[in-house]
Amino acid sequence: MLGSPHEPARTSRADAARDRELLLAAAEAEFAERGLDASVADIARRAGVGEGTVFRHFATKDDLIAAIVRTHVGAPDEVGQRLLTAEDPAAAPLEFRAVAGGQREQRDVSFLLNADDASPEVVALRERLYRTVCLLVDHARAAGAVRADVAVQADVTGNDAVLLMCTPNHVVSFVKDPPPDLWRRYLAIIFGGLRRPEGAHPLTPAAPAL
Repeated sequence: MLGSPHEPARTSRADAARDRELLLAAAEAEFAERGLDASVADIARRAGVGEGTVFRHFATKDDLIAAIVRTHVGAPDEVGQRLLTAEDPAAAPLEFRAVAGGQREQRDVSFLLNADDASPEVVALRERLYRTVCLLVDHARAAGAVRADVAVQADVTGNDAVLLMCTPNHVVSFVKDPPPDLWRRYLAIIFGGLRRPEGAHPLTPAAPAL
């Protein structure tokens, strides 16, 4: 029996979707290993496609970077927006970072988000995410979640939280063969230090041997 006349188009769309996913995975790996100097040729080679295929999906390297950033920012921002109405505003920033980190914890490509010469789209994505984090921290501070022994509570800001949330990945990079969820321990230390004593969480996993 002959196939449906629409079958080639469906196959072509499936192939295009597969190529796009391969390119995004390859680009993320190349950028993680080589930084912003990763070339389109290297990305295409890693994905097993020609350079022309890269440019059919992404007109410029900036477009490719923006697509990677969207995969990192989109879902976490949705989580953050949901947590803005959470019953426990004190726990929301910690839950946000745990969920966001758990989704894409295999590679740290935050430098793409924070590059000085980031494209307008990446800047807009970054500002949206940071605004969500700042709102979460504002709600937590308004709920009295900041430790009472902090001298000036208003000094603990959303910007502080943005920077502190980047710290666990950096710390773990100094450990040889760390368990995949080690970052959670340092995240708990950071946020536990900002919460009232009765709101602190147990530290997991165990501290690594150095």
